Amino acid sequence: MSLPLISAPVQGVWVLRTPRSAYVLSLGGQDVPLAAHWGAPVDDEAAIALAKVPFDAPRGSWESHLDGREEYPSDSGMRFTEPALALRFPDDGRTVRWVFGTAEIDGGHLRLRYTEQTRPLRLTLHYRVGERHDVVERWAELRTDVPVEVVRADSAAWCLPPREGTRLSTLHGRWGADSRLERTALPDGTLRLGSRRTTTSPMHNPWFAVDDGAATETHGEVWSAALAWSGTWRADVQRLPNGRVVANLGAGHESPVARLRAGTTYEAPKSCGLWTDGGFGAASRAWHDYVRGAVLPHGEELRPVLYNSWEATGFRLDEANQMALAERAAALGCELFVMDDGWFGNRVSDNAGLGDWQPNTDRFPDGLGPLVKRVHELGMRFGIWVEPEMVNPDSDLYRAHPDWVYHSPGYPRDELRNQLVLDVGRPEVAAWMHGWLDRLLSEYDIAFVKWDMNRPVTDPGPYGDLLWSSRHALNLYAVLDRLRHDHPHVRFESCASGGGRVDLGILARTDQVWPSDNTDASDRLHIQEGFSQLYPSRAMTAWVTDAPNFLTGNRLPLRFRFHVAMAGVLGIGGDLPRWTLEDQTEAAALIAQYKRIRPIVQQGSLHRLRSPRTSPAPALAYLSADGTEAAVFQFLDGHRYGEPAPPARLPFLPPGTWQDADTGTGYASAFLAAHGLDAGLFRNHDSAVTHLRRVA
Repeated sequence: MSLPLISAPVQGVWVLRTPRSAYVLSLGGQDVPLAAHWGAPVDDEAAIALAKVPFDAPRGSWESHLDGREEYPSDSGMRFTEPALALRFPDDGRTVRWVFGTAEIDGGHLRLRYTEQTRPLRLTLHYRVGERHDVVERWAELRTDVPVEVVRADSAAWCLPPREGTRLSTLHGRWGADSRLERTALPDGTLRLGSRRTTTSPMHNPWFAVDDGAATETHGEVWSAALAWSGTWRADVQRLPNGRVVANLGAGHESPVARLRAGTTYEAPKSCGLWTDGGFGAASRAWHDYVRGAVLPHGEELRPVLYNSWEATGFRLDEANQMALAERAAALGCELFVMDDGWFGNRVSDNAGLGDWQPNTDRFPDGLGPLVKRVHELGMRFGIWVEPEMVNPDSDLYRAHPDWVYHSPGYPRDELRNQLVLDVGRPEVAAWMHGWLDRLLSEYDIAFVKWDMNRPVTDPGPYGDLLWSSRHALNLYAVLDRLRHDHPHVRFESCASGGGRVDLGILARTDQVWPSDNTDASDRLHIQEGFSQLYPSRAMTAWVTDAPNFLTGNRLPLRFRFHVAMAGVLGIGGDLPRWTLEDQTEAAALIAQYKRIRPIVQQGSLHRLRSPRTSPAPALAYLSADGTEAAVFQFLDGHRYGEPAPPARLPFLPPGTWQDADTGTGYASAFLAAHGLDAGLFRNHDSAVTHLRRVA
């Protein structure tokens, strides 16, 4: 008989269960919830014993027994860690003391309800687990009947058990170098990650992982957590004197995160945590299962091969050249044609036009209808680029509503990329945004929207953090939710100069994301490795663009560029009229191969075999959901002639005989596990993608 998702074996102890883990918490001596266990599955008897484990003995009066154990520490009382909750009242009081009220279990949802000892405040701590994934979702909700300034209100404090060593994994970067994986020893004290750039930003992704320093791709305990939020955010990862690690994760960067009137509520976004004892690879696969099954709106859906017109025409697009590009893209086997920037207003460069979202009548005299019709005649769906949150000063919209942008009255307005940011937190701006997008999607048969955002807010003006970040993100969510409801056939891609808005919050409302503006295939190996720590390939758009690359100048082989992009949602972004007949023939064959392996790549389980950070021969593989097919990717990158290019070992394949679908060569699974698959690579930037099928 299976155990319930959540049980309360004795008063004050709760056990949350996922398919492969358990999370145990209990009430402490001050009615506060304490972490008792986060790890391997346990029964109720073991959970009770874990909840009774004595506190760490404080050494002197400078430590607290609550530190590193408390699930939601405030900034007053007997606690010295970074607070998850900090409040300031009109009388300048800050002290809160929570009194436990009730615990409510509704299937996989646990609510712990508290009241404040002296003030009319109520706090609810939410925990949620599901039957099909190993993620624990946590968030906090604060209800007040008095005015209060919320200095800090994190989603959760994740308390990890003490281990001899502590290593922290993060995703850091910058524009064009997004999602770079870094693993370093966690120092004593507090390490702060975050973003004050309006969105999650390319500098840090709201995810981290902690292990004991010995975990590998295939072995070892790993604890990781992520924030489902697309505004400013902060994570404080703390290594305490007692050796414990606690990580607070929440919305907002500077204080306050909210100013509440009497009778109002603040609800923090979800923070999601996951434990595994199967190393970083198992952690990633568990995250991918969760994102596909519980986050993405259509996680089961295979994404089409797209062509994007930007590199071919830039701002010089018109009806004729877009039709010509569509014909070439269809001949290669593309399934979705996406027209990029330049189709609207007076958009002949990045100096003008943003905000005027009507087709340019000189370029499209009869509107977009003829182009959409031609794309459909060619057997493709039609997609379009937009940047709804931005405006150029040289635009009809700005001339009509200069007050709609973020600004500090009396000061110059800072332009980046010749544009300003619309104050989407204002209801009238959000209503305008929804209105023109709704009309565009109603008038034309558009199947795909590439939603871009190319600069952060720099002048929030007299607003607090809640207004220019939280309200911006919440109104953005509301617009996307409404568009999805009214246009259920439309799929959305999130882009913010590449990976500037990649998080679980935006993925709950979009179908894929653009991980980086850097399409150099060599750099992409590193970007895609970092991206894959949390996000599945099903959500990762990857383009093949022209050589030399516009950022790096690298002239990489077309085959290498394709193979790197085929590890995600394949897209083509090159100037097709300049491709040789040989290039077109090779591209068509590679697109056909991708379509054959697409279900494996987009829905299968990822196994990172060799890292581009440590090997000149990086490799990865995907195993299909039913275990009968695999796609193996092997590369040489930074390889010197004469160095060995070892075969890719595949110990995860189910037992049996496996056959190369293209050559017919057969292999025993034991051979592929022990020796590996030899792709015969020997020159730098050689690459191979092998499609294996289990035949016996």
